[in-house]
Amino acid sequence: MSHIKEKCYQCSGLLAGFFIVAITLLLIAQIVGRLFGFIVPSAEDFAGYSLAASTFLGLAYTFREGGHIRVTLLIQRFSPLPRRIQEGVILSLAFFLLCFLSYSCSYMVYESYIYEEVSYGYIPVPLWIPQIPVALGVIALNLAILDAWIMVIRGQKPSYSEQEDALSLEEI
Repeated sequence: MSHIKEKCYQCSGLLAGFFIVAITLLLIAQIVGRLFGFIVPSAEDFAGYSLAASTFLGLAYTFREGGHIRVTLLIQRFSPLPRRIQEGVILSLAFFLLCFLSYSCSYMVYESYIYEEVSYGYIPVPLWIPQIPVALGVIALNLAILDAWIMVIRGQKPSYSEQEDALSLEEI
């Protein structure tokens, strides 16, 4: 099961990278198009959709790798038991907040599909299509936080904590 979770997080990170490459290619196409006198229709819209997708799909992978910014100045000074309690409380709050956000994003995709909403750009795109990566990214982050919460409850160190500790040892 752990192998499947790790592949899910890696896939999420790879998709985020794919959308960053898509942004780059869209911008290059616009620049080349201006040089040769043609336009790339709705390039700004597609770049915006790719930005949202890369941001949200990258959240779970970044969380697992310890890349999110945390205030470790105080946390590292805690002894193991208070630190574990603090981690459990924070992860519980984050999990419940992300449950709400996951539901809201998924419902937004559903409503956009049911009401057949489309973008206002040059190329009308059904809005549920670019909203799917946002919802999937939030759900993946929710699962990563749940996974970290379970590790803390079991008395293990979450993966992001291991990365932070490794970085703090390098600074010393």
